[in-house]
Amino acid sequence: MAALEGIEVTGPLRERYDEILTPEALGLLAALQREFGARREELLEARAARQERLSAGGTLDFLPETAGIRADDAWRVAEPAPGLVDRRVEITGPTDRKMTINALNSGAKVWLADFEDANTPLWENMIEGQLNLRDALDRTIDFTDPRSGKSYALKDDGELATIVVRPRGWHMVEKHILVDGKPVSGSLVDFGLYFFHCARRQTEKGKGPYYYLPKMEGHLEARLWNDVFNLAQDTLEIPRGTIRATVLIETIPAAFEMEEILYELRDHSAGLNAGRWDYLFSVIKKFRDRGTGFVLPERNAITMTAPFMRAYTELLVRTCHKRGAHAIGGMAAFIPSRRDEEVNKIALEKVRADKTRESEDGFDGSWVAHPDLVPVCREVFDGVLGDRPNQRDRLREDVRVSAGDLLNVAATPGEITEAGLRNNIDVALRYLATWLDGAGAVAIHNLMEDAATAEISRSQVWQWIYNGVALKEGQKVTKDLVGRLLDEELAKIRAELGDAYNEPRYDQAVALFKEVTLADEYSEFLTTPAYERMP
Repeated sequence: MAALEGIEVTGPLRERYDEILTPEALGLLAALQREFGARREELLEARAARQERLSAGGTLDFLPETAGIRADDAWRVAEPAPGLVDRRVEITGPTDRKMTINALNSGAKVWLADFEDANTPLWENMIEGQLNLRDALDRTIDFTDPRSGKSYALKDDGELATIVVRPRGWHMVEKHILVDGKPVSGSLVDFGLYFFHCARRQTEKGKGPYYYLPKMEGHLEARLWNDVFNLAQDTLEIPRGTIRATVLIETIPAAFEMEEILYELRDHSAGLNAGRWDYLFSVIKKFRDRGTGFVLPERNAITMTAPFMRAYTELLVRTCHKRGAHAIGGMAAFIPSRRDEEVNKIALEKVRADKTRESEDGFDGSWVAHPDLVPVCREVFDGVLGDRPNQRDRLREDVRVSAGDLLNVAATPGEITEAGLRNNIDVALRYLATWLDGAGAVAIHNLMEDAATAEISRSQVWQWIYNGVALKEGQKVTKDLVGRLLDEELAKIRAELGDAYNEPRYDQAVALFKEVTLADEYSEFLTTPAYERMP
């Protein structure tokens, strides 16, 4: 595509891409990038500086400079926008055509339309996802599965889920769109294209352009988003406050700034979400080199009842309801099996227990990853909410959480076994091979795995090597041990998949896994070197 005032699109322009990559839409992206690109880079540098302080023995605490905001009981976020009042069940998933239809039809109140962790940032996925959202709003979307021949279409009767788009995090770029010779922020691309094409479509339907904001580490990053929203709304002459955003509290620094994040976004806020898997990843990442006091047990042993996780979710509910905002619970990763009744029964029991705890803690709704889990989650929240759309009036003033509670990682029960180490290797390999092939949400061993769970798996392996952790069976976790188990797990995968084994993809996955687990330097995000390997 010819350069349009310093804008260059280097990705292939397939059928209908010109409907999304219009000169006007690209102009908005360029305006956002030129206005906010430098600030984004400064905030990423601030993240790195914080990490250096933590690695040198520093800690995290509630900010003294924003104590006034926390102490001021008067302020509240905006009242919930249309379509976001009742959020008792939210379904998450990528924006491919089939998922778009199934999610909107699912009976969930909200669909998190994901350009982030459940998606792979292939150029085709990003642009076709935008087309699918626009087609869904125009009700021109349909899909026929080329393998099964099954057809999918939006239902005519009943309510469709409210669309809430999750753009990529601030650390990601879109290498196929350049402004003044530099790649544009992936966050701004995903936000801006949806806003440009769908904001008016949504307001005409009585709703609005709504977003989920991932991977934030503090209130200054939220302030940047708020400024992005204001410029975009002013540019399209849409009233300020039309955009609404729910922030995922999925990094441990952000847990210390929840009130400030709500305050920065107060005119655009739709609450906070407990992004549990990325939160675990963040705890491991931030304190990876701080000794065994910050070493967590194997992934499958860490539950939401661990003291530090309990502190985080309880504080989130209290913070949100104090400020009139929704508190949304985290992902149930278990996925039902339509073939194995016993697996199904166990999965449904675990999901029900998870959602029951959240509903009783005061959450206003929660996430599921599969349409079959929508009725389970809805039934649990119906039991607590009844006819009320939410329980924002449940203030949880009984909750008292200190900085020490949020950092009490050492009290987490559980152990580290060879089976746990093998599971981390197996899941990371399977996920990476699929991610590199273009799919970001993958069913592995009856769990819906996305980038967050792969991040936990590889980060734990790195941390166990770095700290010389001993397994329950006695052997010390070393690079040599991990290398041997890697070969064994790969052989098992090859035997299991047979003819379906994709050798080039698994070769790439192994190389990437070694890069992010066996290197002396820790990689901040798995998706960054993975994206570099993509066309």
